[in-house]
Amino acid sequence: MNPTDEQAAAADVFRAGDHLVLQAGAGTGKTTTLALLAKATTRRGRYLAYNRAIAQEAATRFPHTVICKTAHAMAYAAIGHRYARRLGGPRQPSWRTGQALGITKPVRIGGRDISPRTLSNTTLRTVTRFCHSADDHLCPHHVPRLRGLEGDDHYAQFAETIVPFARKVWADLQHPEDGVVRFDHDHYLKIWALTRPQTTAEYLLLDEAQDTNPVVEQIFTAQRDHAQLVMVGDSAQAIYHWRGARDVMTGFDGTALSLSQSFRFGPRLAAEANRWLALTDAPIRLTGSETVLTEMGPVEQPEAVLCRTNVGAMATVMDLLATGQQVGLVGGGGSLQALALAARDLKEGRRTGHPELVLFTCWGEVQDYAAHDPAGRDLQPLVDLVDTHGTDALLIAISRILPEEQAQVTVSTAHKAKGREWLRVRIADDFTPPEDSDDHDETGAPVPGPIDDGEARLAYVAVTRARRQLDLGGLSWINDHPAGNPQ
Repeated sequence: MNPTDEQAAAADVFRAGDHLVLQAGAGTGKTTTLALLAKATTRRGRYLAYNRAIAQEAATRFPHTVICKTAHAMAYAAIGHRYARRLGGPRQPSWRTGQALGITKPVRIGGRDISPRTLSNTTLRTVTRFCHSADDHLCPHHVPRLRGLEGDDHYAQFAETIVPFARKVWADLQHPEDGVVRFDHDHYLKIWALTRPQTTAEYLLLDEAQDTNPVVEQIFTAQRDHAQLVMVGDSAQAIYHWRGARDVMTGFDGTALSLSQSFRFGPRLAAEANRWLALTDAPIRLTGSETVLTEMGPVEQPEAVLCRTNVGAMATVMDLLATGQQVGLVGGGGSLQALALAARDLKEGRRTGHPELVLFTCWGEVQDYAAHDPAGRDLQPLVDLVDTHGTDALLIAISRILPEEQAQVTVSTAHKAKGREWLRVRIADDFTPPEDSDDHDETGAPVPGPIDDGEARLAYVAVTRARRQLDLGGLSWINDHPAGNPQ
């Protein structure tokens, strides 16, 4: 394949030795472009992949001068192997780990009793958040917030309780031979990052840079004085901020170029993608391939249905199963099952350890929280689903989910669909429009509120998963929103 003008320009900058940040829109062939850069030099390079599957696939496309690995694989080779005895240790409930750390009594904050089980679980999550950060020390801001404990004063009190235990966990993890805390891959990555490692590679290629954890960003950018840095990604696909990821492309000091020619879909879908890109203030607009015919309109038999939330995915799975279809779910049904089991526990008068529902003592509290507390509004679909179908029906439906390769239709959240593509895609109904503002138009009708930047990014990811047919479905409200039709 002859390189496009954009790809050729990127190769020229790379050969000149400049640091490079490459904005690559959906379907624009970013891996092909990175391989093109690597083949343009005899220097030794490293390709940092988002996950192991991507690294393995990239290794078949890059020259032998490039080592394709994840940051975790690099960390394991450098330091993680010392902890091999502790890796893959037996799983145990967080409360048992907490017990070994001295978490044995409940704590009362904000009128709620926080059990040792919840304290233990939050302590381990705090350490995970620290491991994903670029911070040198574990601090109160690493403590996650809990539903039902949203006030700043209560959160500060809660964090003050958790941090000493979290530091005790981190101290335990420093021992290569044994300890009471289960050792995992994020732990040795952080331990390695704290040593301020330096690579011997002459250039680094960072893929999916828009969703880089701060700890990986720190390792990558620290190499700029002795290695050429190239980061590639799509800022408009930065959808994991809630998980600690950060778009490191926007402020990067390097030559900024873009890939805007999409080979995945045609001009009509590119125009739809550009509508959402405009809402995110993205630095690129896409051009569709003239040789690809992508239709916009109703899709009766989609290959994939993309949902906004896990709860929306659960509802979609049940609807499709009711029509007799064989249904697959990206990532499997584990997260849905955990939610359904947590709801069942609460309905039967038992507390649950699920982090979304851990502070509630019964299902009635969840119903009230979802209905009356603004912070709990996103739980209302779960409440509706449980109250309509019951937890047993939900669990039965989840047990009928098939592996993707055996399914007629695949259900996915938009988050898990990133990096994937299907021929025929339908957008599910749980992508709801923004609430109306307090303003009214000349007819007296309420004016729709502004579209949240994060929601526009997620919509962009969702609509660009299709190759031949896209049913806008739950995102069709954009057609009636002023921001979606500036003219």
